Amino acid sequence: MTQLEAARKGTITEEMRSAAASEGVDAEFIRKGIEDGVIVINKNKLHRSISGLAVGRGLRTKVNANIGSSQDKADIEEELKKLKVAIDAGADAVMDLSTGGDVSAIRKAVMNESTVAIGTVPIYQAAYGARKKGKSFVELDAEEMFDSIEAHAEDGVDFITVHCGVTRSSVERIKKEGRIMGIVSRGGALTAEWMKFNKKENPLYEEYDRLLKIAKKYDLVLSLGDGLRPGCLADATDRGQVSELITLGELAKRAFEAGVQVMIEGPGHVPLDQIEANILLQKRLCNGAPFYVLGPLVTDIAPGYDHITSAIGGAIAASAGADFLCYVTPSEHLSLPTVNDVREGVIAARIAAHAGDIAKRAKGAMEADIRLAKARKALDWNEQIRLSIDPQRARAIRETSPPEDESVCTMCGSLCAIKIQK
Repeated sequence: MTQLEAARKGTITEEMRSAAASEGVDAEFIRKGIEDGVIVINKNKLHRSISGLAVGRGLRTKVNANIGSSQDKADIEEELKKLKVAIDAGADAVMDLSTGGDVSAIRKAVMNESTVAIGTVPIYQAAYGARKKGKSFVELDAEEMFDSIEAHAEDGVDFITVHCGVTRSSVERIKKEGRIMGIVSRGGALTAEWMKFNKKENPLYEEYDRLLKIAKKYDLVLSLGDGLRPGCLADATDRGQVSELITLGELAKRAFEAGVQVMIEGPGHVPLDQIEANILLQKRLCNGAPFYVLGPLVTDIAPGYDHITSAIGGAIAASAGADFLCYVTPSEHLSLPTVNDVREGVIAARIAAHAGDIAKRAKGAMEADIRLAKARKALDWNEQIRLSIDPQRARAIRETSPPEDESVCTMCGSLCAIKIQK
């Protein structure tokens, strides 16, 4: 029985109770949210080392960190370091997007070491597997794609990105409208090329019921991927993107009816003035299903600082109702992220998520800021640092420039406004 099926029967599971305790809400709130399809619990039946990650309406905005090898750099120890630093920095979930080396071994190692929910994109492994066999991804058959999905589910992965909304019709709309960047999602591009080469419909769309059967077997959350997301501001909210979203809304309904939990993934690169509209559109078309957004990035001209452009958009998205933020690191658009990049990305996304939570009045969000403000007023530096989102960096900065008078900092010294009032 899946979490959704249990919720429909009025049963409060251990995972629901754990989520409620973590969020500071009543367990019935979690159960009802799952029953309504506006909350999901990410926890594969086989992933017994975690209590589950609740994402959705009325809950704290969650943060995901992407890690994973590439064909140019595949070091399992490096990926485990990224996993650890992501969790230590406060990531709620981690996605292993490995496309190089022994991807199965990397995934299993990540699953063994992780204390948080794990997500993957099985189509990446299918593509990499084809390459290792000396053939192109477009030569794969549907059986090999579904075999990859089943393998990830059997390893205990909690949620998977599947690009079911990339269809022949939605890709054709992009071609007719014209885009600067075209398709920037790896999974979306692979699927589009497969359909073009084989002159067939996307197997994950055409055989969606088969996908639902796998998801239901493991209580695997389907994260319906935005394979046609905009890769630059000029392409945002176009017919291709909206066409895919309409399809995802229809597929989300079918999953819900089948007892399968589902999230919807969203853009991408979006101008500030379109972010709220994108959130409202998704919620309307997808019946309030949890929205998992990458960024959104609010400008294209900041390579090296895209954790900042992403955090700006993420804060607005979260305040408008986005439920889950996928971090972006300083390396975005430039290279595979380093361990330090992962940490920077998580912290930036957590700041964005918290700012959004304050705006949408998530339980405990404003209270956290009030506690720090009181410590600041008391000139209690140890407490300020302890309560900060990144105590490690806050303490390092203060120790770099120690004041003569330890009650103040070197910015204002004896002219500290708070000290003057005391």
